[in-house]
Amino acid sequence: MNPMASASAQVHIVPVHGLPDVQPGDDLARLILDALAWQGIVLRPRDIVVVAQKIVSKAEGRLVRLEEVEPSPFARTLAARYGRDARLIEVVLRESRRLVRVDRGIIIAETHHGFVCANAGVDLSNVAGGSVAALLPVDPDASAARLRAALMDATGVELAVIISDTFGRPWRLGLTNVAIGVAGLDPFRSYIGQRDRAGYPLRVSALALADGVAGAAELVMGKVEGVPVAIVRGVAYTPSEEGTARALIRPAEQDLFR
Repeated sequence: MNPMASASAQVHIVPVHGLPDVQPGDDLARLILDALAWQGIVLRPRDIVVVAQKIVSKAEGRLVRLEEVEPSPFARTLAARYGRDARLIEVVLRESRRLVRVDRGIIIAETHHGFVCANAGVDLSNVAGGSVAALLPVDPDASAARLRAALMDATGVELAVIISDTFGRPWRLGLTNVAIGVAGLDPFRSYIGQRDRAGYPLRVSALALADGVAGAAELVMGKVEGVPVAIVRGVAYTPSEEGTARALIRPAEQDLFR
């Protein structure tokens, strides 16, 4: 069967409840499996497990106590200019490869991974009352691959894993979740070389499938509901051991806005 043949099939999104507050060093796969068992959910072949970046970062110990951060002179200058915490700005600077725009107290930065996002992905929410900052995983694709391997070893089920995070978007208000880590699937659904219903040849139509799945999962995960994991079922995707979220980053030579 062509793995892409059911592009119009029904999709089901199942929130996973019951996960505890994740701590550094926790076995995230085991916590997810225990929550699934408690909820009576059995993983099925070709399920996509979408996991919020925050709990991955917590499990991997990607946390920084602001009281231990010594701000640089540049961080202090920005903090004084915009009325922000110099320690937090210093953490953002350390996580940045390039500052894209700093204006009105907002820092848009390119992370060391190549993501362009607010505050280089550094976040104070859902951590420890604003005194601890969570950083993005060092290698989100590798984190997704490890989690996928652990889940498949425990269940014997072939599946995919997406690590999601919340990004803003140029030209549009509101936030949406995107894939920052991918394992087990091609992050694109390509129509290049096919023809539309009117016979017009498609030359550049490659959908960001992994981002679409991450955004769909956010509908049941939310920001304050305490649901950091969702199972997305029924998505037609191409299984791949080579797929990564890094492939979704537009190369610099194709970026008209640099």
